Amino acid sequence: MKAMNVKNRFKILVIVLFTLVCCCNQKEYKESVAAESVDISNDFEMVKEEKVVSKFTNNQNNVPLDLKIIKTASARYKVNNVANATRRIKVIAQQHGAYISDLRFDNNLYRKENRFTIKVPQKYFDSVMDSVNTVVDFVEYENITTKDVTEEYIDLETRLKTKREVKARYEAILRKNAKTVEDILLTEDKLRIIQEEIESAQGRLKYLSSKVAFSTIQIDLYESVEYVEEPEAYTKTFLDETKQGLANGWCFIESFVIVLVNIWPLLIIGLIIFFWLKKRLKK
Repeated sequence: MKAMNVKNRFKILVIVLFTLVCCCNQKEYKESVAAESVDISNDFEMVKEEKVVSKFTNNQNNVPLDLKIIKTASARYKVNNVANATRRIKVIAQQHGAYISDLRFDNNLYRKENRFTIKVPQKYFDSVMDSVNTVVDFVEYENITTKDVTEEYIDLETRLKTKREVKARYEAILRKNAKTVEDILLTEDKLRIIQEEIESAQGRLKYLSSKVAFSTIQIDLYESVEYVEEPEAYTKTFLDETKQGLANGWCFIESFVIVLVNIWPLLIIGLIIFFWLKKRLKK
């Protein structure tokens, strides 16, 4: 009996150990499967990210480099001395190949203002704006606008190319196929219309090219001055009255000479009568 009990206990112990081993193996298998699934998901995310980055890079590479952009700016600045600030800004413009297109100075009882426009090459637009900021004392406002005319520019170039091809075909027709006077006149009329359209497109292209090549910066400089009340009447000094007297005397001399020149026939007649009467009286 004891031997049977020992055998039964041994069997139970073996079964328990086998069950524990199976459970441990199943747990390790699940952990390995989970780890592998995590690795796969990470790899998938990396591949997805690489695709997004490559797509973004391709889109960036597809951006045209030769964009036709018109830049304009308008700004208003406060300075301590309008004349000095204007002089320094002119030097900055000359250093960057720019020029002043128009200038207007205004001086009143409250402030001095100077408004001028700078035409600057587009590549130096930002440099000029940054340099101007080092001259002024206070920035009241700065407005910068850009206009992309690349589509219009390309469209005009395409249309111009097409019209030139059409013009070449009409010229070939005029040389080879136009036999009658009516055909010649009709072809020449078509050529005239095509030439006008070509010149119009060329003018527009030239205008856009000039606007793109040179950006426009309009600058307003102002300087506050101490208010001085305007007098109701001005009193002339002795020096002013002396100058006025000399000017009046000279004007009188000019007027007198002009009168003598205008009445020279009367003067001659008067002199003749005077000498004749003098001679008669002597006799």
